[in-house]
Amino acid sequence: MFSGMNVRARFLGAAGSVTGSRHYLEIDNFKLLIDCGLFQGLKELRLLNWEPFPVDPSSIDAIVITHAHIDHSGYLPRLVKEGFKGPIYCTAATLELMKILLLDSAKLQEEEARWAKKKGYSKHEDPKALYHSEDVEHVFPLVRTTAYNGEINIHPRVAVKFRNAGHILGAASVELTIHGDQQTKKIVFSGDLGRSDDPMLYAPEPVTEADILFVESTYGDRENPINRPMNEFAEIINRAVAREGCLLIPAFSVGRTQLLMYYMKTLIENKMVPDLPVYIDSPMAINVTQLHKEFIDYHKLDDFDLSNHHSVFDFKNLQYRRSQEESIQLNYIKKEAVIISASGMCTGGRIIHHLYNRLQNENDTILFVGYQAEGTRGRRILDGEEQIKMFGYEIPVVCHVEKIEGLSAHADRAELLSWLSAFKHHPKNTFVIHGEQEASESFARTVKADFNWNVTVPRFKESVELFRGI
Repeated sequence: MFSGMNVRARFLGAAGSVTGSRHYLEIDNFKLLIDCGLFQGLKELRLLNWEPFPVDPSSIDAIVITHAHIDHSGYLPRLVKEGFKGPIYCTAATLELMKILLLDSAKLQEEEARWAKKKGYSKHEDPKALYHSEDVEHVFPLVRTTAYNGEINIHPRVAVKFRNAGHILGAASVELTIHGDQQTKKIVFSGDLGRSDDPMLYAPEPVTEADILFVESTYGDRENPINRPMNEFAEIINRAVAREGCLLIPAFSVGRTQLLMYYMKTLIENKMVPDLPVYIDSPMAINVTQLHKEFIDYHKLDDFDLSNHHSVFDFKNLQYRRSQEESIQLNYIKKEAVIISASGMCTGGRIIHHLYNRLQNENDTILFVGYQAEGTRGRRILDGEEQIKMFGYEIPVVCHVEKIEGLSAHADRAELLSWLSAFKHHPKNTFVIHGEQEASESFARTVKADFNWNVTVPRFKESVELFRGI
């Protein structure tokens, strides 16, 4: 007969897939959710967003969000709508980003539902959005923010600490300290880890102690060096100009767009590329860019970097496009321009209209600069599909397709292993999550071989006991 506290984990997402990050912990009677993301990519994954949540939302006591990306926070409005009423913990920058991203997510879903009904390409007679803007507004009063490295008690026996994870503004690794009847244990979630040498964001902060570790594995099966991204970017831009076409870049509004602006300013000022106009066609990216000025301690850029006329977000070639009318006008630009638009995996937003017009033009170039999840339009274009379905039509892909690996916001295998090497003692168990099955299994084998740790690749909805009688 055991006494003391029992702790279990259940993998409700990001197990065998990159998206839908949802990790459910039962710490005796305290029920905690780490991340609450949307599934993206393959249709079979997206359909999971519409299924009843595997546990009663009203029974969940608290949620911890590692960062604002939709695959980590995008299900919050639905969960609140279905009865969750507890506190949501994250960093201050994550809250401000979620205000932008979640409202945009609702808007995109509402627009997609209206368009599907108008054009009749949904199998549903009256297609619905997963949630609406008013549902999003109900999330924010529940949010409690804290700074990096400041411990906050979320239960009399459970404390949480956020550590900088790089990746995007406000992203965090999470340390949970559980005070049992007889022992104190620490559970660590890596969150999405950023690059060790990102020009704008600080490297992920090392964590040195964990009894149980949950580590991401997006690039767990490959190296993704940042050796010459500036030179490679310049070569692609110059090729696009030589073809007398435009360069279209799908980019996440948070992180990648700001990094691209940094690179474009540097390339133009150093005369590595022609003096081109650079169009930022994403109202969300414009709003996110402003947050870099509010959260200056979260990144490497200083006051001079952000000052008027010198700023990477305010140089002479940069032109912001907020309205739909301004966005449509970009269709008439035939050559010598760079258009950066969201979403990064071509799953929605203004990029879809640009793809509709540019994929069919043999002079234009589309450049991918971030991870493309399985089943997304971006992944299908990158994999060489000859036709892509949009707005109910099959659009031929005749433009040039390029890719730069080194601009991804995710740590590669070497950087993941470097982060793991900071642990002073091996965890009791390490769970490899947030990666496609092949990447997760490959990374698990590498960790086992290099560190001789006990490593598990969990299955979707699998439940495991972490501690018994602590």
